[in-house]
Amino acid sequence: MSIIEKAAGKIGAGSFEPASRDAGSLTGQDSLIESALAKQRSSHATPFVATPVEPIFSAPNDDAVPDGNSQVQSINLARLHRMGVVAPDAEKSQIAEEFRIIKRPLIANAFGQGTARVRNGNLIMVTSSLPGEGKSFCAINLAISMAMEMDRTVLLIDADVAKPRVPEYLGIHADKGLLDVLQDKDLKLSDVLIKTDISKLTVLPAGRTYKRATELLASAAMTRLVEDIGNRYPDRIILFDSPPLLATSESSVLATHMGQIVMVVEAEKTSQEAVREALRHIQSCEVVGMLLNKTTPTPGADYYYGYYGSSGK
Repeated sequence: MSIIEKAAGKIGAGSFEPASRDAGSLTGQDSLIESALAKQRSSHATPFVATPVEPIFSAPNDDAVPDGNSQVQSINLARLHRMGVVAPDAEKSQIAEEFRIIKRPLIANAFGQGTARVRNGNLIMVTSSLPGEGKSFCAINLAISMAMEMDRTVLLIDADVAKPRVPEYLGIHADKGLLDVLQDKDLKLSDVLIKTDISKLTVLPAGRTYKRATELLASAAMTRLVEDIGNRYPDRIILFDSPPLLATSESSVLATHMGQIVMVVEAEKTSQEAVREALRHIQSCEVVGMLLNKTTPTPGADYYYGYYGSSGK
């Protein structure tokens, strides 16, 4: 039985093994850690770490979306903070610390920091088995947290082309995007990228609905696009907010391009069978990990944050 299958089996029982004390320098933080993200067929990659995070937030009000002809748009960071999202200008928070733990092995795998570099490791897909497990919440938090790195830039791609959510949640206006670039040879990627006022975060919207989206994502044009954005900037991390694996076929196609996949699993709800079936759809990826979401806070979590989040400690 593979490591991932063992981890999937524990989901059905409602519990995970605590993270290794060697994974991500987590000594003394076991009370915060609800699971270890499993790795697949890669003996050299650092395991990911999953922590309990807040439930997925509500969509913002329509009046929060700016009138956007400009491709440089502002994100309402105060609103993101109220929604429970990592905000770079906010004071130290528990969720910010949790996503710092989650992102560290992903970055290490992508750029060979302390471990062998994973092929295409800077291409990271965030997905789930089923809708509603919080994948967009986790993708946005990861993107913002990674954009806070001193020497990294982040491109967040809304690849959930059937039900795109990223621009709505961030409160930015989006028209054309990924699907439009794949359809129109005259449309440049730079024409649809949205720069945000988080200086190192850029967003590529899903674009207009297209009935043959799966075929577009499986096309040679998509392969060329992924290779271009993955190789053009050596410091860039590309995060894909993907459709749920068991809801559409697009995510399985996207997985063939990825170096790493983070699969979000809703605690005490997603079945073991659903997780195992979803994992069979992404066997092409070298490194796959699980992130347990919407967990019940564990004893000691408040103490940990109170100690490490206090000034002067």
